[in-house]
Amino acid sequence: MALDQSFVGRSYPPTDPYEVGREKIREFAEAVGDTHPAYTDPGAAKALGHPDVIAPPTFVFAISFKAAGQVIEDPQLGLDYSRVVHGDQKFAYSRPVRAGDRLTVTSTIEAIKSMAGNDILDIRGEVHDEAGEHVVTAITKLVARAEG
Repeated sequence: MALDQSFVGRSYPPTDPYEVGREKIREFAEAVGDTHPAYTDPGAAKALGHPDVIAPPTFVFAISFKAAGQVIEDPQLGLDYSRVVHGDQKFAYSRPVRAGDRLTVTSTIEAIKSMAGNDILDIRGEVHDEAGEHVVTAITKLVARAEG
């Protein structure tokens, strides 16, 4: 069954703040094999003009995807998550994510399309810091595969 187009534009409440820690950044950088010193060495990050270590660009996926759970779990939307695959991910940064940031995410359904029986759902996650300043926009594309 195709997803309801009237959900396009629906926003969900902001998440509770997620505090970004140096150790989480280091662990993530190691997990993805990125050895840039700005991710692990506060001195190297400061030399580049940052107040503390910064996170690799894809770090925010974990935060924004968790926030997208509000959309995925919305019973009114009717998304069958057992049929979902991750289709694409894009990020548009205003500034890097830094250790010490307290980030919230507001998720909005950006688009719903149907192609060959598959439902394609774009979720925009607007990530803001504690001061309300925009940090990054994350666009997550999910594909709910057709039955059969």
